[in-house]
Amino acid sequence: MKDLMLLLLFCHVVSPVKHSLKFFFTTSSGAKKFPDFVVVVLIDEVPTGYYDSISKIPEAKQDWSQKMLEDDPQHLEWYTQKCLSTQYSYKAHIDILKQQLNQTEGVHIFQRMDGCEWDDETGEVNGFIQFGYDGEDFLAFDLKTLTWIAPKPQAIITKHKRDRDRPHNERWNYYLTQGCPELLKTYLDYGKSSLLRTELPSVSLLQKTPSSPVSCHATGFYPQRAMIFWRKDGEELHEDVEHGEILPNHDGSFQMSVDLNLSSVTPEDWRRYECVFKLYSVKDDIVNKLDKAVIRTNWVSLSEFPAGPVIGGVVGLLLLLAVCITGVFIWRRKNNDSSSSDPSSVKDAALN
Repeated sequence: MKDLMLLLLFCHVVSPVKHSLKFFFTTSSGAKKFPDFVVVVLIDEVPTGYYDSISKIPEAKQDWSQKMLEDDPQHLEWYTQKCLSTQYSYKAHIDILKQQLNQTEGVHIFQRMDGCEWDDETGEVNGFIQFGYDGEDFLAFDLKTLTWIAPKPQAIITKHKRDRDRPHNERWNYYLTQGCPELLKTYLDYGKSSLLRTELPSVSLLQKTPSSPVSCHATGFYPQRAMIFWRKDGEELHEDVEHGEILPNHDGSFQMSVDLNLSSVTPEDWRRYECVFKLYSVKDDIVNKLDKAVIRTNWVSLSEFPAGPVIGGVVGLLLLLAVCITGVFIWRRKNNDSSSSDPSSVKDAALN
């Protein structure tokens, strides 16, 4: 149930030098065995808070966020009231949208993402709020003009209504540019031992088969503000490479990889290639030279295959199988002989 984050339909890229606070509100209609309202709070993409319409109680997802709620009961009350009021108002929103779009059946999802980013080096702040419906952008707030953007014709009515409410838009502007960044800084102060930590990864070269691309894989790094790439003769490569996404590990760290296609590279030129991992909070890069001796793989060439022991093992298994089969035939034969001598054996078998 709490894996609702898999349903979050917005995508917002985090700059390498920025911290972020994001609130995801999700209202659903027609979904069975699922809360019809869920809130997820992310700090630097790390889940720190959760709320749903079943429990109706905000839940801290990190030790430090739990301590923050304990130290500031008013903040917990603010969260609770924010979630409850939004829950009931968004239930009405999704009902109105279903009527406007003539939708009487099926599962429908209405979402809001709001929050801010703060650059701890330059002090630059950027706020954002977006609405989505059934997986598509529905409405977004323009901080420069304090007006709303409607990418869908169905959102035009809502856009005009919100544009006319200037005081409400001013409040959004204040929250996104001042209130949210201050809240983010408070969170970062409470969670600095976790959120501001630095962990270097283990970097390996992997290859499935001799003809497969070589993958440079980094795992166990934190924070996620990192990049990994291949370079040749000191220059970053953009051709014959494929970048993977940054993925979370179970321990809160991250992993990522980049593949290099070597189909047109001669063995003599391998030494000209190297994989570079860069963590933005660390000065020195991790560099791995392309070397066949260090590539980890799960394939074995025929020349390296231990044919003798394997053949011997196979022969032994065949002999054992032959003995077992012979024993089965002998056992059946003895049972058939005994059955033929006892007429009641068929009845006994049927009863058993």
